Amino acid sequence: MSETPEKNAVVKKTLYLVSTPIGNMSDITERAIKVLSEVDFIAAEDTRKTGLLLNRLGISSSLVSYYDHNKEEKGPRIIERLKNGENCALVTDAGTPAVSDPGEDLVKLAAENGITVVSVPGACAAISALTVSGLSAGRFVFEGFLPADNKKRKQRYEELSHEERTFIIYEAPHRIRKTLSELLSFLGDRRISLCRELTKLNEEIIRTTVSKAIALYEEKEPRGEYVLVIEGKQTITNADYPEDVNDHVQSLIESGLSRMDAIKAAAKQRGVPKSRIYDEYTGRNQ
Repeated sequence: MSETPEKNAVVKKTLYLVSTPIGNMSDITERAIKVLSEVDFIAAEDTRKTGLLLNRLGISSSLVSYYDHNKEEKGPRIIERLKNGENCALVTDAGTPAVSDPGEDLVKLAAENGITVVSVPGACAAISALTVSGLSAGRFVFEGFLPADNKKRKQRYEELSHEERTFIIYEAPHRIRKTLSELLSFLGDRRISLCRELTKLNEEIIRTTVSKAIALYEEKEPRGEYVLVIEGKQTITNADYPEDVNDHVQSLIESGLSRMDAIKAAAKQRGVPKSRIYDEYTGRNQ
């Protein structure tokens, strides 16, 4: 069904969330170009990058910066301009604004002040990666970038170790080896899709396991921005083992396995990291 001209029109006192290409410039939509051309001003995470995009599209709308370190100052100013009758397009570096970037705070501020917020949909790295991952896409969790703080990061891994849905993580190339190692340590070996440079010339989709990905990047230098799509915890519905971890490990030892092999086997059967079984079992058998 085609939209009416009124529905397509750029309206005053409105904040437009305009999705921009994540690599391939052909992914810009006609509606995005129209909105960027007609708004009173554009709030951009990186005015230099957005300026290059606008120059390529032949658009001369004015730009203001809005990013994580100036959002407390710039957010209220943008809202004030909207309340005074202007309209604004919010863009991120690439993809959909307000997803894992400070645009989220501006949307909240707009909602609190009764400002209309309109989505102009388009490219999103997380959804693009999920659809080509080969993993379950019916139910998923978006994690964005994991915390840099080690304590918070460990806590997030602990939470994700119980997550049964597919989950999505953004990661930079210089941290990919560390993250893969942590995934193996906290979550065990799982299926993973490493989606690199999506929609760009060197796009690459690697469908493998965490352990094999670690081995791959011992020989290969990571390049480009990554979206990691990771298999959720697999639930064994007809588990033929004792519910209690201690009893489980003991039954495997009694079957002839060494203590460490029994711990590894129990972890694999339960779909949890070996360290968790080790800590629980040794903690009760010291």
